[in-house]
Amino acid sequence: MTAPEESTDRSPFKSHGGLRRILRAGGYSWAGLKAALRHEAAFRQELAIGLPLLLAAPFVGRNAVEALLLAGSVVAVWVVELLNSALEALADEIDLGRRERLGRAKDLGSAAVMLALLVALATWGAVLAARLAG
Repeated sequence: MTAPEESTDRSPFKSHGGLRRILRAGGYSWAGLKAALRHEAAFRQELAIGLPLLLAAPFVGRNAVEALLLAGSVVAVWVVELLNSALEALADEIDLGRRERLGRAKDLGSAAVMLALLVALATWGAVLAARLAG
């Protein structure tokens, strides 16, 4: 059995590397954040709650590791929410109707956000409890 031949066709949307690629990637990332702020209420809510927590993390954590855990748990919520929003946007682009597998995909994304929120809550709760305990 022979290995499948690799296609030599290159998508015009695929990057070529170098500094230009890095700058374009930064632009796409910035556009994604702006789109999330403009179109995603859940992201705006999590940002409104998370920014003060992120700023408080160095003062709440008793050391650098705790501060990074606190900050990382907040950023993880944002990352998961962005991925969930991307999944939902893609599913809605495919079909706005009720389709079982698209609905399941959206539910799975929502569950991921919930788990990220629970981990953040547990992280903040544990660090605060340890700080109060002594």
